[in-house]
Amino acid sequence: YRIGRFLTPLYTLFAGCFLAVWVLMLPTVNLGFLHEGARIWLRIGARLMLALHNTLQVFTVDVSALEILDAIREARPDNPVYFTAMSVLMIVCPLLTVSFILSLLKNITAYLRMILRLRKDWFVFSELNEKALSLARDLRRRHRNAVVVFTDVFNTDDESSSERLEQAKECRAVCFKQDITTVNFAIQRKKGHLTLFAIGADESENVHQALGLLERYRNRENVRLYVFSTGMEGELLLNQADKGKVKVRRINEVRSLVNRLLYDRGAHLFRNAADGPDGKKQVSAVIVGLGGHGTQMLRSLAWFGQMDGYRIVIDAFDRDPAAEDRFAAIAPELMSPLYNGVSVPEEAEYTIRIHSGFDVSTRSFAEEIARIGSATYVFISLGSDALNIRAAADLRMLFERMHCKPVIHAVVTSSDSCRALTGITNYRGQPYDIDFVGDTDESFSEDVILNSALEADALARHLKWGKEEEFWQYEYNYNSSVASAIHMKARIACGIPGAEKREEDLTPEEADGIMKLEHRRWNAYMRSEGYVYSGSPDASTRNDLGKMHHNLVDFSTLSVEDQLKDQHVGMK
Repeated sequence: YRIGRFLTPLYTLFAGCFLAVWVLMLPTVNLGFLHEGARIWLRIGARLMLALHNTLQVFTVDVSALEILDAIREARPDNPVYFTAMSVLMIVCPLLTVSFILSLLKNITAYLRMILRLRKDWFVFSELNEKALSLARDLRRRHRNAVVVFTDVFNTDDESSSERLEQAKECRAVCFKQDITTVNFAIQRKKGHLTLFAIGADESENVHQALGLLERYRNRENVRLYVFSTGMEGELLLNQADKGKVKVRRINEVRSLVNRLLYDRGAHLFRNAADGPDGKKQVSAVIVGLGGHGTQMLRSLAWFGQMDGYRIVIDAFDRDPAAEDRFAAIAPELMSPLYNGVSVPEEAEYTIRIHSGFDVSTRSFAEEIARIGSATYVFISLGSDALNIRAAADLRMLFERMHCKPVIHAVVTSSDSCRALTGITNYRGQPYDIDFVGDTDESFSEDVILNSALEADALARHLKWGKEEEFWQYEYNYNSSVASAIHMKARIACGIPGAEKREEDLTPEEADGIMKLEHRRWNAYMRSEGYVYSGSPDASTRNDLGKMHHNLVDFSTLSVEDQLKDQHVGMK
């Protein structure tokens, strides 16, 4: 088991064999050249040094095996185990020497390839896996002269490992066996960008690698660090870390997919909305599976659905009997009967119904879908591609029986499966009209991870009230601005009066409408993040550690100053 930079299997075996040969050589040393009265320390020292010399000869094949074996037979004539052990080591040790030299040469060659491109951009990955390969391939297509590096790479007999190594070679990538924190990338010239990706399967390891990388490169210019982590541990540790000059981004894959989906395709939810009895259009969303993606989509739809002329009703299904209780613990005020399913003037309006203990493969689930009636949007995330594909096809069948045509998004991470499923039809040529989202090649690309259009829009919104370094440093600011940018794009698509105008060009009526809409969205967003009302409109009662906010009230209760903030932030 590899536990450090030097304690690798090869190094450990090499050191163990070296020590074994040295010990076995000690009885064979002839001290006849010393006079009989030589001091004991001199005799011990001579024996140790000569045994060491003979050991080096064994590893470098600088001595005849027969000479060594004859000396052993003479020293221990009645010990066949001793003779056999040394015979095996005489064969193994030279092979270890060759392996050790080849290992060193491999790393030297890797460094040479990097040294020849010191002024180019470097993209360094902490692990060789499918996600890293997808991103590396896209970066290679766009940056042909850049250096792509994979660390922690071991060639094993496993078929998938061999395939990944071949794909890395196709990317002309440099591969190191060492951990990303132990390879020295500071040799790169500062004119080039050094982009580091802590992208391993173990999120905890990603975070701790990121902290080690910050320790090494925090004072270096042009360094970007992307840490792939969805857990709270990553957020807390990275928020507190001294980042120095390094631009750090934590990539929450789950949240990123939902945000991108709403930003790129969210307008379809409103275009597909059904006419309601009171003149408002209704977005009827069904979420199947309240794992990571499903829970995030439920939270996001609560604020995304805040739009003038529309209402949103969300039905979420999960096989966990405690699904509703679990979600209520995440967002208690979002599920509160004071707001959920209640129409309060100038407040967020939504209806969330969580159906706990339903298995999608049962009749009771189909009957519950029939009771819900017509849906306009469906999101499916059950934890595996196969389950999601099957559930998507079954739900299309159920809704066809009800004569409705909702937009269906199903999470499928396999890029090959997504390509094969595009435009699928049944045997009569009837299209299923299912969008499969979240494939690895799309999710792990330069446009999504490094140069996101959504991220650029979010930064522009953040700069209306804060500094750029605060946008990157604190996820509270980053996530809030991302949500604002997503909703802004949807407002323009829905034709909200004044949504496409600059602040100074708005009429008073347009400005008033946007202020109230922005506050409704913000209330729903904050509740989806777990915030509750602090109990008083006094700003001193705000407590972010306790997720308590004084402005979680209807728009008319806000101070004039806070109302103007909604106008300023809510404009284009």
